[in-house]
Amino acid sequence: DKVLAELIEPYEVRAAKLHEFLEDVKPSLRYDIVPLADPYGPSVTDPDLQCLVVSEETRRGGEAVNKKRLENGLPELALYEILLMKDPDHSQNEEEKISSSSLRQRLLGTLLRPPRQDPALPSRPYVIGLTGGTGSGKTSIAKLLGQLGAFLIDADKLGHAVYLPGGPAYERVVAAFGAEIVNEDGTINRKVLGAKVFGNQERLKSLTDIVWPEMARMVREQIREADAQG
Repeated sequence: DKVLAELIEPYEVRAAKLHEFLEDVKPSLRYDIVPLADPYGPSVTDPDLQCLVVSEETRRGGEAVNKKRLENGLPELALYEILLMKDPDHSQNEEEKISSSSLRQRLLGTLLRPPRQDPALPSRPYVIGLTGGTGSGKTSIAKLLGQLGAFLIDADKLGHAVYLPGGPAYERVVAAFGAEIVNEDGTINRKVLGAKVFGNQERLKSLTDIVWPEMARMVREQIREADAQG
C-alpha cells in the first residue's frame, strides 16, 4: 500500500545507500544490514538487541515489537525516539518530513532510463493514441507533446467535421435520421440527433457505422500529411 510502489528502489540499491550513509556518519561503527521479510525482522527474535530507534510516527511500531519480544520470552528494547527532519521543499500533496514517498512522487514525469531503441518500430510516423474521460488532462498532454514536435490530430474536431454540410458523412446521416435533424442553415442539430440515438443501441450503432469509418479515413489522411512533413 506504499505510494507509487512501482518506483520503490530495489533492495540492493537501498542497502548500498544505507551502507554509504553509515560509513559517512561514523566509519568505526559496526553494523549488520538485514533485509526485512516481515514487519518485525530480527527485532523480535534477537536476544542481543538492546535498543530500537523510532520516530514519533513509528513509536507504536516499536511498542508492537516489545509486545512480541515479551511473548517470545525476550526483554523489552529501549525505545530511543528521534525527530525527523522537515522537508522545506515539500508540496501540498507531499509529506512534511523528508521521505521516500515524496521522492517517488517527484520522479513522476522524469526519464528513469534512456529510451529503448526498437528496430521493429517504424521510423515515422509513430502514432500515439491519447484518450481519457472529461477532465483527465488530454488537452494538457497533447499541448506538451506538440511542444516536443508531435503532429497533433484532434479526433473531436474531425468528429465535428464529418457532420458539416458537404462533409463525408453529412448526406448519409441526414438520410438515416431524417430531415428534422437539420437546422435552417443546413447544419445538423447535434442535440436533436443525440436525442434520437442515445439510449437506443441499434440507432447508435447505425450512426457510428456511418461516422467512425469516415473519421478513421480522415485520421489516416492526416497521418500521411504528418509523414510528408517529416
